[in-house]
Amino acid sequence: MQRRGALFGMPGGSGSRKMAAGDIGELLVPHMPTIRVPRSGDRVYKSECAFSYDSPNSEGGLYVCMNTFLAFGREHVERHFRKTGQSVYMHLKRHVREKVRGASGGALPKRRNSKIFLDLDTDDDLNSDDYEYEDEAKLVIFPDHYEIALPNIEELPALVTIACDAVLSSKSPYRKQDPDTWENELPVSKYANNLTQLDNGVRIPPSGWKCARCDLRENLWLNLTDGSVLCGKWFFDSSGGNGHALEHYRDMGYPLAVKLGTITPDGADVYSFQEEEPVLDPHLAKHLAHFGIDMLHMHGTENGLRDNDIKPRVSEWEVIQETGTKLKPMYGPGYTGLKNLGNSCYLSSVMQAIFSIPEFQRAYVGNLPRIFDYSPLDPTQDFNTQMTKLGHGLLSGQYSKPPVKSELIEQVMKEEHKPQQNGISPRMFKAFVSKSHPEFSSNRQQDAQEFFLHLVNLVERNRIGSENPSDVFRFLVEERIQCCQTRKVRYTERVDYLMQLPVAMEAATNKDELIAYELTRREAEANRRPLPEVVRAKIPFSACLQAFSEPENVDDFWSSALQAKSAGVKTSRFASFPEYLVVQIKKFTFGLDWVPKKFDVSIDMPDLLDINHLRARGLQPGEEELPDISPPIVIPDDSKDRLMNQFIDPSDIDESSVMQLAEMGFPLEACRKAVYFTGNMGAEVAFNWIIVHMEEPDFAEPLTMPGYGGAASAGASVFGATGLDNQPPEEIVAIITSMGFHRNQAIQALRATNNNLERALDWIFSHPEFEEDSDFVIEMENNANANIISEAKPEGPRVKDGSGMEFSSDYMIYDISID
Repeated sequence: MQRRGALFGMPGGSGSRKMAAGDIGELLVPHMPTIRVPRSGDRVYKSECAFSYDSPNSEGGLYVCMNTFLAFGREHVERHFRKTGQSVYMHLKRHVREKVRGASGGALPKRRNSKIFLDLDTDDDLNSDDYEYEDEAKLVIFPDHYEIALPNIEELPALVTIACDAVLSSKSPYRKQDPDTWENELPVSKYANNLTQLDNGVRIPPSGWKCARCDLRENLWLNLTDGSVLCGKWFFDSSGGNGHALEHYRDMGYPLAVKLGTITPDGADVYSFQEEEPVLDPHLAKHLAHFGIDMLHMHGTENGLRDNDIKPRVSEWEVIQETGTKLKPMYGPGYTGLKNLGNSCYLSSVMQAIFSIPEFQRAYVGNLPRIFDYSPLDPTQDFNTQMTKLGHGLLSGQYSKPPVKSELIEQVMKEEHKPQQNGISPRMFKAFVSKSHPEFSSNRQQDAQEFFLHLVNLVERNRIGSENPSDVFRFLVEERIQCCQTRKVRYTERVDYLMQLPVAMEAATNKDELIAYELTRREAEANRRPLPEVVRAKIPFSACLQAFSEPENVDDFWSSALQAKSAGVKTSRFASFPEYLVVQIKKFTFGLDWVPKKFDVSIDMPDLLDINHLRARGLQPGEEELPDISPPIVIPDDSKDRLMNQFIDPSDIDESSVMQLAEMGFPLEACRKAVYFTGNMGAEVAFNWIIVHMEEPDFAEPLTMPGYGGAASAGASVFGATGLDNQPPEEIVAIITSMGFHRNQAIQALRATNNNLERALDWIFSHPEFEEDSDFVIEMENNANANIISEAKPEGPRVKDGSGMEFSSDYMIYDISID
């Protein structure tokens, strides 16, 4: 203890004797190999703990690992030390003190404070004129907690000094993920200034888009030259389209396209096929207007008045927030708020609602010790760790503590302010859950409903064992489609997580008030007088609910009874009720001019919500089912369908993709197999096939081509033929496994869909609960001709069935539209 006391300057040690440089160097020698200098691309966390919301402002400060650059609060740093053996940490602490008063009682003149070197947000609750900050840094060596004050240039080895300076001067890792940084770096397309637009009379409607070459209704791109609406390319995760937009460019040479659904007043996603990258189009508003899209011209107010012509009045938000009234602050468990990160209300409202549900509390906060102890080496990139961290921050009350009188007296005595952390900043959580999402990774306003579904998808993919808290939202929807000509029906079921309801404006209960208000408003605008108080339409929730069960026409319905297209009508019912029903009221619509409009309405909720009348009844007596016959698949004459490329001759393998993979260090034969089994779909898809199959014993063996007779029959199965061959073609299995799915998942899905690739992918995504069963796979592969196996029905979706009733006291409302 004598040596440690000397270093700390502790009583009983040689604290008055300055420790020699050689002693500090000797102390650090065993740990030098673990100390790194941050490189470009390293994320240095020095403002937030990976497991909690402790920061340098916290009483225990923050410990930054000098090897991984992860930060930990005092409660969690020992866990990281035990797991990794990393011994050297930089301890960061910010002190807040009351400023020294002058003779007149005011604060002394403000001087530049050289003691602030941490890139931290200041406490908004403190008046900067009354308080000053001082940052402290020191090296701490575990497990004995030796401390070395910083800066210490003369005594520290050069490498340690450089590493410390680099850590202290590093920028926040979240700034690298700010969308504005990469949005501003997009190049301006060289075709934007002189883009040719055909005067062909094409006008794009505000909805109902469909690819001109197939039936896809998502990932659609509008060509800015001729107005063609075509689907995007196919991605390895089965998203995207059939690549018709790219094919159109190759045929016609029209370079620019904009993605439908991304157009906002701030811009849109524009892609240049010629330049092969996303680009900026400075004339996008003009190019879109050519096709009747005026979304980028929404700069005036709806009533045509300038802002200066409208007298300010108390807003509805101020009324809801009880502005001007003295409110009693609430502290303790369950009363912790989330700080706004800039248009992040959609995230905060959803997460507050999620962690008010007992199933989510048990799954994450209830399993906190186990999740934290078994977290990966980088817990900032682990979904379950970050969910647990957020849930604990919201529910523990640790970050919502009231000030204690005794502490206040002690602070006055010491002239040091110990701020209580009120609320938490979910910056690390947002950075992780949105890192692969182009919209949520931005600081723009977002839709809470879309984020809710994105979060449910992450919960599903990262569930802990068999426990899946998102099951409380799952329910089955029964869809009944009837052929209007033959009156025959088809019943299908799908899994959903929320119910979307339209606003039934025609059911407003205060129509007379609305008419009077509209007349008064128009008169005020005409005479340039202040507008009257807003009168909102009052819509009963039952009217919106009725729209859920209303019949709707089915576009392009193909009747299997007629073997032709016919008129079809679809109705939906609940095949099961969830424990928690999430409802979205669709308050946004588009006018014919593409200007988005929001219904300013009030939805009246009943005291008791009973939706048992919407329960599905199944096939009724007297109803006749439509034959189970798939519609014919039209294969393009130009044979450009990518799925056909999987049955290629060895001489047709894309050698450029093979060489790209070989240059990465993979065996040449493995690269050829990867390109072949992914149907010449490019190096990216083939790379994913390699990652999945690189552990197989025959990974580097030469490519063995299947017989062309078998390929032909397999090809027929791909396009929906109902053959009796029960063993799925290996080529199709390889395509699915290259997307990251298990082999037994691929085989089970193909057998359940008669070896139809597209339907098999849909089957996989609709059966996320599928568990690996090696015995089943072995039996299936050993009995390739056993037709009975292909007829086995897969296990149904994982759902619970609720009562269909809810009391008003159980309603939970959060922002379901935009921030």
